[in-house]
Amino acid sequence: MSAYETIYTIVRQIPPGQVATYGQVADLANLPGRARLVGYALFRVAPDSDIPWHRVINAKGEVSQSPVRRGSDYLQRALLEEEGIQFSPQGRVNLREYRWNAEGV
Repeated sequence: MSAYETIYTIVRQIPPGQVATYGQVADLANLPGRARLVGYALFRVAPDSDIPWHRVINAKGEVSQSPVRRGSDYLQRALLEEEGIQFSPQGRVNLREYRWNAEGV
């Protein structure tokens, strides 16, 4: 299985209403220190894919923003809010409340 396939397998396990960080997914994929690789893998996923790419956020609890995302950062926040995830006025998710514990992965 390729690194991207491993990342996608892990991300598919994140339940609605919970999030994981890029670094957390990298660690679970046995790719420690490769959080950026997780970001690259998820950037290649079609928005309507069965991979819940929107449930992966940065270590600060924020949706990573970049002009190359072509608006998917705003879509990501909207999808998370639809799942009941709340953002602070500063645009952060409380990771203590919403972080996926990934037990058994």
